[in-house]
Amino acid sequence: YGMAKGRFNFRIENKSLTFKNLPESFDGFKIVQISDIHIGSFLGHEGQVQKAIELVNDQNPDLLLFTGDLVNNFTEELNGWIPILNKLKAKYGKYSILGNHDYGDYFDWKNDAEKEKNLEDLIQAQKELGFRLLLNESEEIELNNSKIALIGVENWGLPPFPQYGDLNQAMNQSEKLPFKILMSHDPSHWDAEVIKNTDIDLTLSGHTHGMQFGINIGNVKWSPVKYKYPRWAGIYQEGNQYLYVNRGFGYIGFPGRVGMPPEITVIELKKA
Repeated sequence: YGMAKGRFNFRIENKSLTFKNLPESFDGFKIVQISDIHIGSFLGHEGQVQKAIELVNDQNPDLLLFTGDLVNNFTEELNGWIPILNKLKAKYGKYSILGNHDYGDYFDWKNDAEKEKNLEDLIQAQKELGFRLLLNESEEIELNNSKIALIGVENWGLPPFPQYGDLNQAMNQSEKLPFKILMSHDPSHWDAEVIKNTDIDLTLSGHTHGMQFGINIGNVKWSPVKYKYPRWAGIYQEGNQYLYVNRGFGYIGFPGRVGMPPEITVIELKKA
């Protein structure tokens, strides 16, 4: 079941989050998050991906945020996919970051130049997909003369995952803005550097896939991945700061999902 249907059974997860410091103009602002596309795993399943993209667009996002792992290892996995993936739409823009798989770290390249070319090609592909890729930098999202900060870091994970992310550099242009959203692929970054050390209001992550296996019924939420990532799926709160961990769009390794369907997250921001 997990291979035949589970990996294509996309689920919409709706969340409404309330913040005192959210500018009035952004009350009701809708963010759609997708993560971990792993497009190389979908070869031969173009129709299923097209349906999922239509489902994303049906949510009418104000902002579309992709939190990394576009490919498994190689930019060439995107061959033939760009005309499908670039149909993703959002009213105020599409933004992305890199995940651990996007750097090509899991392949034994002939030389450094070949690996660097793979990453350069991936960065160019993000532009062709219509995404503004944030590489340790921030953007201002403006609506009715009010602004919020969107911050994107490169992958930052606990060892053995590399730490390309530089949060201080990424936040450099955002200090004056009253409300901040961070895209960081690996949720362990939230505990290590975000909570208590920054005034980032909402962090969006992915990476865990919910291990593509678990129980997710009502208030029961369990997966073996919890033993490696205590914050592995859904919403978490510490004080006034929130983390949302998306369960992933695609899959890698096991070509299926059991009890852990692929996810499209819809977050509505509300003014307290």
